[in-house]
Amino acid sequence: MTLPSQTAPSTLLSPSSYAVVSATAPVVAQHADEITARFYANMFAAHPELLRVFNQGNQATGEQSKALAGSVVAYAVQLIDPNAPSFAHVMRRIAYKHMSLGIRAEQYIVVGHHLLEAVAQILGEAVTPDVAAAWEEVYWLFAVELIAEEARLYQHASIDPAHPTRPYRVVKTIEETADVISLVLEPADGRPLPEIAPGQYVSVFVDLPDGDRQPRQYTVSSTAVGTRLQITVRRVLGKNGAPNGRVSTYLHDRAKAGDILDVSAPAGDLVLTPSDSPLLLASAGAGITTVLPIVEHIVRTQPRRPVIVAHADRTAQDHALRQTVQRMGHQLDNFTSYTWYEHVDPGDMSSREGHMDLSDIPLPDDLHVFTCGPLAFMHHVRAELMQRGVPAHYIRYEVFGPDLWAAQGDGV
Repeated sequence: MTLPSQTAPSTLLSPSSYAVVSATAPVVAQHADEITARFYANMFAAHPELLRVFNQGNQATGEQSKALAGSVVAYAVQLIDPNAPSFAHVMRRIAYKHMSLGIRAEQYIVVGHHLLEAVAQILGEAVTPDVAAAWEEVYWLFAVELIAEEARLYQHASIDPAHPTRPYRVVKTIEETADVISLVLEPADGRPLPEIAPGQYVSVFVDLPDGDRQPRQYTVSSTAVGTRLQITVRRVLGKNGAPNGRVSTYLHDRAKAGDILDVSAPAGDLVLTPSDSPLLLASAGAGITTVLPIVEHIVRTQPRRPVIVAHADRTAQDHALRQTVQRMGHQLDNFTSYTWYEHVDPGDMSSREGHMDLSDIPLPDDLHVFTCGPLAFMHHVRAELMQRGVPAHYIRYEVFGPDLWAAQGDGV
């Protein structure tokens, strides 16, 4: 980490805190994962009710701790380094996620207490009163920005954060592949669907058989029927001894027509902006759920806009929504699609074998890109496209789960 000189530039931090944070940021960064892991353990022990708000699957894998650690460090660095990457896009993503979960302003007091407590526990005597005060200032600058952004989102969506969900009825389930289902949902409260931008997601809260309640975020994979929305759920299979996903397993094995699910307002900023530029939608695995609603929207509003769909999956049998995307795409004037499978079926002459390789795909000028899938896949797509001259700010991405892209320090 390269730090600036100790003379504070124009910054939100006070001069004394600027000097302390500049001096201690490398130490905090080195121990950030330990700090955030301790933070979550402390907070859940003191406030077990929050276990019903946080995704416990991400807690078990450590992804949530890593994402929080990366976010806090990245925010602190951009406070002290004028050349640091902008944190604005990560801030928006966190705010949208919090809006979908019903996070309230007063909960930041709880988070702040336990986060700063964890800093003191991990760093020990290195946390002098001056160090504690400086990092408390960092936290509250972070928190106040989030609280303000979340208040704006709640107001725009006419949501009371104390009641962030509405009841939706399962109309039907659709088996897309052996491990993927779609659930068609309609409001059960008699009110119309909210406005949904293509590419947004909803939080679905599920009451599990053991009495636990857990939220998960799923992209709204279709709004083709204007009174209903569709989510598409891949069964999460545990690896290396980890258990299967609790919520995805429940929805696959138990959800049926007539069931009621609590669903948040649509959230997320990976949405189309007004443009006629050619569009590349590059996805892998469950990332296809973001592609379909965007293609549907372009069919309805911009049928002349050039669209390239590129998707990678394990096999054709694992490729969910393929026929639906193709059917919608063929309604466009200029539509091209490419597929890569790790194992191509005998006789399949149109698919490519292996991982996605965009090196020989014709790319039009002024191309805009949306990419969604595993983190390594999106890094690969971005690097390959930048090598071919696509500007970084034309490449947008969606992470399913905690935004570990920020934790890896990639300034997108």
